[in-house]
Amino acid sequence: MNHDVTNQTPPLTGSNAWRGDPLLMQLAQDFSEPVRKDLDALGRFVLSPEAQDLARLANTELPKLRTHDRQGRRLDIVEFHPAYHALMRRSITNGLHSSIWENGEAETGKRHQIRAARFFLTSELECGHLCPVTMTSASLAALMASPKAFREWAPRITSRKYDQSNKAPVDKAGLTLGMGMTEKQGGTDVRANTTRAEKAGNGFYRITGHKWFMSAPMSDAFLVLAQASEGLSCFLVPRLLGDGAGNGLAFQRLKDKLGNKSNASSEVEFNNSLGEMIGEPGAGVKTIMDMVTLTRLDCALASSGIMRAGLQEAVHHARHRKVFGETLMEQPLMQRVLADMALDVAAATALSFRLARAFDEAAVDRSEASFARAMTPVVKYWVCKTAPPLLYEAMECLGGNGYVEEAPLARYYREAPVNAIWEGSGNVMALDVLRVLQRGPALFEEVIAGIDKDLGASGRGTSDVLRAAMQIAASDDGSARILTEQLALSAAAAELKRLGAGRIADAFIETRLAGQWRNTYGMLDGRHDPRAILETLYPEVG
Repeated sequence: MNHDVTNQTPPLTGSNAWRGDPLLMQLAQDFSEPVRKDLDALGRFVLSPEAQDLARLANTELPKLRTHDRQGRRLDIVEFHPAYHALMRRSITNGLHSSIWENGEAETGKRHQIRAARFFLTSELECGHLCPVTMTSASLAALMASPKAFREWAPRITSRKYDQSNKAPVDKAGLTLGMGMTEKQGGTDVRANTTRAEKAGNGFYRITGHKWFMSAPMSDAFLVLAQASEGLSCFLVPRLLGDGAGNGLAFQRLKDKLGNKSNASSEVEFNNSLGEMIGEPGAGVKTIMDMVTLTRLDCALASSGIMRAGLQEAVHHARHRKVFGETLMEQPLMQRVLADMALDVAAATALSFRLARAFDEAAVDRSEASFARAMTPVVKYWVCKTAPPLLYEAMECLGGNGYVEEAPLARYYREAPVNAIWEGSGNVMALDVLRVLQRGPALFEEVIAGIDKDLGASGRGTSDVLRAAMQIAASDDGSARILTEQLALSAAAAELKRLGAGRIADAFIETRLAGQWRNTYGMLDGRHDPRAILETLYPEVG
């Protein structure tokens, strides 16, 4: 006998991720009408049943490594479900890998911010496929260190044609790039790398060694760190040579990761692989850091987007699920939990877009350049670390329905830690903040001045707290996380205030800057109206 299905939350699909996000629409209010129409269309796509099913399939029908063909010849290819390719095709067509580099963009002063809006919305749908998209976009920053390589590769990298074929780069309509840095013995300590690069003439080298973690192994080329005679250097290593033959990359296995399932990550050995040096000899870390800086912005944007998607699921559930005769949303404690979470999502979003704005304006505004240099590790640290506990709390709002794999929240939760780990874990980010502080303390003075200005009277004493934390960190490396978090919270509060976020900014300031130590969500003081916060940030849609 079948039971009638009652008191189950209807699907969130069919609405619009753009129109349902007032904060994102405000952040994009100065974009041109064509761009806003494009974001509207993307918002519809993200929450369409078809797109949601593509995200599900890409994460359940996993990539498979084929090392050999049936006759025993090496193949070294990864096969993906068509859903993955569909997501890649859409994001490449939208220019997520290229738009900040394209000539003729009408809104050149907002390139990073416009792309940030597209990237944020797409991350609400599926984050795994954004890994190769991110690396492809950021790779051009490293390639600029070698003008000849940039001229040769940039036109096909910036093509908005997704070409999944297994052909030589010169024969493809569009290319994607990856990177290979970490090794078994070193991990974050890339200076301990043992992969060797021997001169082969004409600026080319033969690479021999391994990489312990190389994502997106079907990329057409990789930026790889290896030890040359001058020291650790950066090399561009194609996966296939000009005649279509393999370039000595032998994939050992795919990583069985906690999340990020749609994106293949591999262990690889380089066997006399041909590579071209990028940047100066011995300056590999400096060269590839130009790339890493951009990927760190994407880590923050993706974490913000996935938090937004997860909390939207929780709010939607609370508005429809009845318990003891009332909807969950009518329960005061649930209101406070959700509103408390909403403050962090709003702050993370505002802070990530603040960093994108600094990237846009750094070339013409010294204070923005200071913000970009000093605050990139700060923003990446706090936003990415906020995501896992917030998404767990969102899952708990759904109870058992949130814990099963059929619910998108299970995927969001497993996806969340990767951005905090990838491109520099928490301690790496905090130590980077200390390095900036030691080399250029004036950068932080400019950042603090900007925070002071935007906070106004509501942030009284904040600059004193930040300067005290800086003073302590100057002689105590162990306090680096305290300084980093205080900078993040202060900058997020300042940006919410600058945006005119009203009661949302006030609640964030009072609970995060002046509040007591908090370990879970739901500690929102009764002075703040949780329903008003939720209705402002998560308006109910039909």
